[in-house]
Amino acid sequence: MLTFTIRRLILAVPTLLFISLVIFLLLELAPGDPMAQVPLTVPPEVKEKMRLALGLGEPLHIRFWKWLVQFFWIEPQVLVDHIFGTSFSAGDLRVISWQTRSPVMDIVIQRLPQTLWVVGTAYVVAILIALPIGIYSAYKQYSWFDQLGTFVSMVGFSVPPFFSGVLVIVIFSVQLGWFPSIYDTTHKVTDWDSFVVQLRQMIMPVMVLALQITAQLSRFMRASMLDNLNQDYVRTARAKGLGEYVVVMVHVLRNSMIPVVTVIALGIPSIFGGAIITEQVFKVNGIGQLLIGAIEANDLPMVQTLTFIFAVLIVSFNLIADVLYGILDPRIRYD
Repeated sequence: MLTFTIRRLILAVPTLLFISLVIFLLLELAPGDPMAQVPLTVPPEVKEKMRLALGLGEPLHIRFWKWLVQFFWIEPQVLVDHIFGTSFSAGDLRVISWQTRSPVMDIVIQRLPQTLWVVGTAYVVAILIALPIGIYSAYKQYSWFDQLGTFVSMVGFSVPPFFSGVLVIVIFSVQLGWFPSIYDTTHKVTDWDSFVVQLRQMIMPVMVLALQITAQLSRFMRASMLDNLNQDYVRTARAKGLGEYVVVMVHVLRNSMIPVVTVIALGIPSIFGGAIITEQVFKVNGIGQLLIGAIEANDLPMVQTLTFIFAVLIVSFNLIADVLYGILDPRIRYD
């Protein structure tokens, strides 16, 4: 397992380098001009100087190489300096946002807690709800519970976040007045009362995100359980006199979790894509809203860094899913 993990980590390096190159070239070919939002009263020669100051006058390969050095070499040094109080990155030029003229990673770290509050909570809630629903729906196949779960899952999977988000705002915020319609990102949790306020403003965005995740995971869990409930080893376990709870929750569940692990692991990066829309709807000042703002402002360093971070998450959780395979199924060996 250790050899496999090391080999996959080494393979991830050229994979991420190729992804970073593709992202860089796609952004370079995309329409738009970083100087488009500069007032028309600014003289052309001043605009040209501003363009050169942003590094746009350099060749493509030079700019790509500078970004690689800044992201993979200078930014880790900044993190080490922050943790241990060293000065390895003193005087080095970091990845700078064209829109805010501040380091990109500093802005990402500022916005990340807001996204994790919403996305992390939604994913945990969705898993805790979806797995029991999928297990019981498979065990009670074609029952009223299974039929209801199928209907709710289809609705949850079909309704996009931009529609369900507006719908819950109209119902629970405008009509009933139970929850705030806008997420207050400046709110800080210091005591129990402030924690309750935080929970109230999280309920609707978490509800929207968790609905779609629950719909997907419960269907996968149900299908995987049904596939294993009809296997020979289940009949053998029942013939040996094992209790129904042990048969289903120990033998069947463990084997059924193997394909579901892939969905759960790969769903963690993809949920940030859903959070982009949800954060716009509920005005959550997180990573998704940051990416949308950067795209609108043609802030290429910010867009490139955020999209590459998403790519790193996908590659990382692919590896985590493969490692979990070996833990859940002893028959799988990575020799």
